[in-house]
Amino acid sequence: MAVTGAVRIAAAAACIVLFMFLAGFVVFASSIARRAGLATPQADGIVVLTGGQQRLSEAARLLAEGRGKRLLISGANRMATREDLHRKSGLTAQLFECCVDIGYDAHTTSGNAQETMAWARDKRFKRLIIVTSSYHMPRSLIELARVMPRVTLVPHPVVSSNFRPERWWLHAATMRLLFTEYVKFLPSAARFGMARLLQSWDGNALAGNGLTRASTS
Repeated sequence: MAVTGAVRIAAAAACIVLFMFLAGFVVFASSIARRAGLATPQADGIVVLTGGQQRLSEAARLLAEGRGKRLLISGANRMATREDLHRKSGLTAQLFECCVDIGYDAHTTSGNAQETMAWARDKRFKRLIIVTSSYHMPRSLIELARVMPRVTLVPHPVVSSNFRPERWWLHAATMRLLFTEYVKFLPSAARFGMARLLQSWDGNALAGNGLTRASTS
């Protein structure tokens, strides 16, 4: 009887955990789908996390508009030369040479955070526009906020042409991408929570989190 009761308790606990996991995924996916289109305000610098469609050209557009003083291309492929990135950015040669920095060391989102932290510290920037894909934005913000608690982050999500955020549950490729990103997001959220518990994060970094502009390409 005792064994049967223990099995039932374990099964119930497993069901609760599974329900919470799936409910969290629905909230996560829906929050990305609901991102609003608001104007991106001025900042000290712009950071684009490489790896997705249209990210670099969108970040370059913000720089050309004067939204930030400098642009960091974080996590650039080591095979990509400065000339390659200049061509893909669409910027004038003068603007690219004066105001674009390239980071080649980051290979993960946490690596992007470290690379961005070093760049912001060197430039003494306190407010950054973050450009990455909409589905990648939550994990990016939480990793960046964890290592830069006193820097304000302004998200500028880019929605790629093959991503279907509205009624995402009807599109297998979009749902698979969102689920994969959700699984990656959970460890980042756990590390962020641990940083808060250790009082190494003061809560200022996400002050710009409501200032979201979805750029559709």
